[in-house]
Amino acid sequence: MSRLPLLAVSLSLFAAACSDSNPTTPAPATSQNRFVYTSTMSPANEVPAVSNAESTGSGRATLTINTTRDASNQITAATVDVTATFTGFPAGTVITLAHIHTGASGVSGGVLVPMVPNAGEVTMPNGSGSFVRSGFPITPVDAANSIINNPAGFYFNVHTALNPAGVARGQLVLTP
Repeated sequence: MSRLPLLAVSLSLFAAACSDSNPTTPAPATSQNRFVYTSTMSPANEVPAVSNAESTGSGRATLTINTTRDASNQITAATVDVTATFTGFPAGTVITLAHIHTGASGVSGGVLVPMVPNAGEVTMPNGSGSFVRSGFPITPVDAANSIINNPAGFYFNVHTALNPAGVARGQLVLTP
């Protein structure tokens, strides 16, 4: 009997034993540190619904949560960036406040993340406007975990002088 086949089998077993890949060891988990949400805002979504001159407006916002994690993968800090556009409001409308609130659809909730635009920053001389702001802190950090785990339980809304309780609102929806 030739020793060549025995040598080939021995070498292949040795190579397999020395291999770094072990199918029973899971791949290391990668942590996501950026979460993007959209909010389609309407005066009809406010509680109660807006029924005055500003009821014709609408808006859309993209909110990006940026997180920092520690060595054990726990979120230790979070901020949110927002880009929002508005249309259909009466000429001269000014957005005075913007927030992320707790609350499912149809339920009013408290302010979780205030995002106050600078005075006069979001004016709509023709009924349309936008703003882009970044770095709003989310505190406590557990609030970021809550939004990440259940975005439908939170909404983004904006306020005006005519509607100080909120003029347009939309639930957060995670973008894939």
